[in-house]
Amino acid sequence: MQRPVPALQNSLLEALPPADLALFAPQLVPVELERGRLLYDPGDPIEHVFFPHDGVISLMTLMENGAAIESTTIGPEGALGLMAAVAPRQSLSRAIVQTPLRAARIGAERLHEAWERSPALRDLVDRHTEALYGHAIQSVACNALHSVEERFCRWLLTCHDRISTDTIALTQEFLADMLGVQRTTVTAVARSLQEKGMIRYRRGVVDVVDRQALQQFTCECYGVIRGTYRRLLGSEPPAEKGERPPRRAAGG
Repeated sequence: MQRPVPALQNSLLEALPPADLALFAPQLVPVELERGRLLYDPGDPIEHVFFPHDGVISLMTLMENGAAIESTTIGPEGALGLMAAVAPRQSLSRAIVQTPLRAARIGAERLHEAWERSPALRDLVDRHTEALYGHAIQSVACNALHSVEERFCRWLLTCHDRISTDTIALTQEFLADMLGVQRTTVTAVARSLQEKGMIRYRRGVVDVVDRQALQQFTCECYGVIRGTYRRLLGSEPPAEKGERPPRRAAGG
């Protein structure tokens, strides 16, 4: 017998009426996935849907020459593979665990059974798809029009919103893929932000020191994306400027 998730911390699951959630809650399986875990590559059948509770999943667009850039991220405000609840789907991008992840996983076929019986779940899937699309197209504009420094701040804030610590452990190579730049550029930008007192940076690790300063330095896209999730889903990552309580550092 599969065990239900003991405490729901995903905004989509929390938004469902209890009777609708009960249609598939017994099939939700808690999982913990390490950073760098590959979940889907382009063309892979989506067999499982993941509802993050704590952590970040990156959706990467891949080029023929091996280059990659992040198109969007998914955290506790959303789900990976949710459209597979409607009908069988193949992944359009690479889905990779960006930070250590706690999530609830369910088979796509099981979720489809609940989707057929629940108007509330069908509506939630539609609104989540629109929110994720809005996130992706805003990221396209951001990557084309805003500086690396602004995009790095947006990325740090977006990641910080979705995790329970102030420490983000990532390699230079991973950061470069996120931003679509060279690793030397990542180092230069990180050092610049460190000199401004916004972060502490050491090889493979970023500590968020001054969140408000990051918010002042980031581009408009950070607020636009948050507003999209708020408008369509009635939820967003938990922090607004000045509202986030201090949190523990990793290992502390």
